[in-house]
Amino acid sequence: MEKIPILRMGQFLLVTIQVDLYDRLALNLEADLVQMVSKTGARGVLIDISAVSIVDSFMGRIIGNIANMSKIMDAETVVVGMQPAVAITLIELGLPLTGVHTALDVEKGMELLRNKILVDGPENDGDDDDNASDSAE
Repeated sequence: MEKIPILRMGQFLLVTIQVDLYDRLALNLEADLVQMVSKTGARGVLIDISAVSIVDSFMGRIIGNIANMSKIMDAETVVVGMQPAVAITLIELGLPLTGVHTALDVEKGMELLRNKILVDGPENDGDDDDNASDSAE
C-alpha cells in the first residue's frame, strides 16, 4: 500500500505531498498524521503541497480536517507551497480552509510554526514582551 512519509523535525511533523492524492491515500494520510501527532506530541504539522497542481473539494476537506484534528490535539497546521491555481480552485469551491495557516515555502512555514508555538505555548509565561508584534493575526 502506498503511503506518504511523515517526517519528525523536533516538535514538528513534515509532510511533502509529491503524488496526486486519490481518496484512499488522502484518508490514510489524515489518519496517519493524527496518529503521529498523538504519538509524538508534535506541536505543529507542516504540509508541503508545492508539487500538487490540482485539488478537488475532497482534498480541500482533508486538509481542513487535518488542521482541525491537529488543533484539538494542541498542534498548529501550516500548508506551504500552494500554487496560485490551487488557491483559486479552493476559493471557487468555497473551501477557505479555516484553521489552516499558510506560508510560501517550507522555511517560512517552519518560522510561522515556531512563532505560533512561542506565542501560544506554555513556555510563554507572559513576561516577554519582545514578541508582542508577532502575535497579531
